Amino acid sequence: MSGFWPTTGADCGKKVPVTGVAERGRGTTRSPSRRGTDSPLVIGHRGASGYRPEHTLAGYELAARLGADYLEPDLVPTKDGVLVCRHEPEIGDTTDVADHREFAARKRTAVIDDVAVSGWFVHDFTLAELKTLRVTERLPTVRRHATMWDGRFEVPTFAELLDLRRWLAGEQGRSIGVYPETKHPSFFRAAGLPLEPLVAAALRRDGLNVASAPVHLQSFEASSLKELRRLGVVVPLVQLLEESGAPYDTLARGDGPSYADMITPAGLASIAGYAGNIGPDKAMVIPQRPDGTLGAPTGLVARAHEAGLRVHPYTFRAENTFLPPSHRLGSPPAPADFGRAVDEQLTYLRAGVDGLFTDHPDLTVHARSILHTRVGPAPASRQDVR
Repeated sequence: MSGFWPTTGADCGKKVPVTGVAERGRGTTRSPSRRGTDSPLVIGHRGASGYRPEHTLAGYELAARLGADYLEPDLVPTKDGVLVCRHEPEIGDTTDVADHREFAARKRTAVIDDVAVSGWFVHDFTLAELKTLRVTERLPTVRRHATMWDGRFEVPTFAELLDLRRWLAGEQGRSIGVYPETKHPSFFRAAGLPLEPLVAAALRRDGLNVASAPVHLQSFEASSLKELRRLGVVVPLVQLLEESGAPYDTLARGDGPSYADMITPAGLASIAGYAGNIGPDKAMVIPQRPDGTLGAPTGLVARAHEAGLRVHPYTFRAENTFLPPSHRLGSPPAPADFGRAVDEQLTYLRAGVDGLFTDHPDLTVHARSILHTRVGPAPASRQDVR
């Protein structure tokens, strides 16, 4: 890519060349700068998706400006083999494709990981066709404020996100990382569009296939992570975990560990053989009690650290509907109103996690600053929380 259009600030609307402007962030061999080597990471989940529609350049840019260390895209391929940033293969919930008569006949039902899904699918569109669509807010009833941005942004490619990362790193004078997920890799492999070669090629093109580059690659499917290693990818890998069930590649083979197996000492030791991190559902770290309060830590963090793994739980959001009942605000709590999100995140940070996937990076930066200062407000200088 030769450039991109900033969505905020003085350069808004101008195509900024990425060569020369932001080379400070290209092929970097240092992790995102933050206060201390053990400072928990702030991972902008699908961008700053609490404030902008998810997986947009505007959302990713805002996440960086709010202090995120990493920008997290989900990656899926187009019909012509281009990686784009979307939460799922189905794009009806996050774009205006239903309003495009020319694509009406492409609505169909597909089976994704043994679940029948109806809608429009990214791999039925070329990139040129996809670029005629515009992004819409995925959670319009909870995030009504974000619907004001409906129709304003394109579906970004992974290459465009890497350009943006590089430009922002140069502008802000700090390293900013990316934290991509291979989404439904077994499904796309069966469709003849394997994700792993595309991801490996993208990292090499951008000079990011370096062990200490600001990149983490994540997947729920261990086979996808192992395939990335086989292809010569050397950046840190992250095994994602759910509360119940098993990874789809395990289910498809009919053999392999469940998620419960994977969080035992033996299971964590096995993960450490191919990955350096785990990304568990946050309830696997601290569950809720029946009365709606947060309970005691499960011990997963300690077991993971013993195995040499870092722990990045998901997903932290500010709205009441996503918070434990004990952390909701209002009488009665309105689902879309913000609750005591900083307090929830502090509880997890004090339990020793190494990073948080967050829809609201500014709140997580603030929680981290409290963790470091151990007193009330965040430091006046943003540099103090790095």
